[in-house]
Amino acid sequence: MSAALSLNRLSLSAEQLAFQGIVQAALLEDLGQGDVTTDPLPQLVLLQKQALFRVRQNCVVSGLSVAALVCQMVDPALVFTPMLQDGDFTEAGTVIAQVEGAMASILKAERTALNFLQHLSGVATETRRYVQAVSGTETKITHTRKTTPGLRLLEQQAVIHGGGVPHRFNLGSCVMLKDNHLQALGDTNPNQAIAVAVKTLRAKISHTTKIEVEADTLAQVQQAIEAGADIILLDNMSPETIREALSFIQNRAIAEASGGISLETIRAYAETGVDIISTSKITLGVPAIDVGLDLD
Repeated sequence: MSAALSLNRLSLSAEQLAFQGIVQAALLEDLGQGDVTTDPLPQLVLLQKQALFRVRQNCVVSGLSVAALVCQMVDPALVFTPMLQDGDFTEAGTVIAQVEGAMASILKAERTALNFLQHLSGVATETRRYVQAVSGTETKITHTRKTTPGLRLLEQQAVIHGGGVPHRFNLGSCVMLKDNHLQALGDTNPNQAIAVAVKTLRAKISHTTKIEVEADTLAQVQQAIEAGADIILLDNMSPETIREALSFIQNRAIAEASGGISLETIRAYAETGVDIISTSKITLGVPAIDVGLDLD
């Protein structure tokens, strides 16, 4: 069992510092006008209680560190004790954490902490389903930039908790020449758009920055290879077409498949030998996990 985190004496980790602005915005949304139910009842401040965070369905837990930060920011005197770690799989009925302190503070932290736990555990659990669907292959599962505005950092963490790997975090993380880039650049000479763009970018970016090219056709795959792309995104291709593309690539670039891939079809894509499958289905519109807070 994890030791209790005494949040009034906690030195914030780098991770928590990164999450602090997100949590602050969420608390401002919920507590910006105070709590007109709890604040007029001073006896709730004096009443000391312990409450249990309990999952009501099987899931991969994610968001415990964020829930701890919520409690700290509401009231540094609250003591949050995680019973599991982010990334642990657990069954319905399991107590995943407890919080102890003033009842008024617990009530104020409750919904925001639960919102994070429910959503992030949903992302982690859905990611696990995709990871399990490709088990036994070398293919890794990653997310896209189709995330909830303001929550990408947390959702990326949840994907990792579910067994996935991180994709580029933002537009500054990695060069990605997408179809709209190439269409605009290729108005005069479409057959040279990839070659010219990659050459120009290589001369201007850091040697540590990778270049990914989105390819919709086998011709574009060939052009991306010849241009020296580090990663080739095989977009909206069938497994059969991807096998053909991989015969062109021959390990000269990382091959990523994306577009229209579901839980039902992902195994066929992984069995092509593609390195990465990226999908928005593990972050966008994922069902929340049912988590409740019960007084002990």
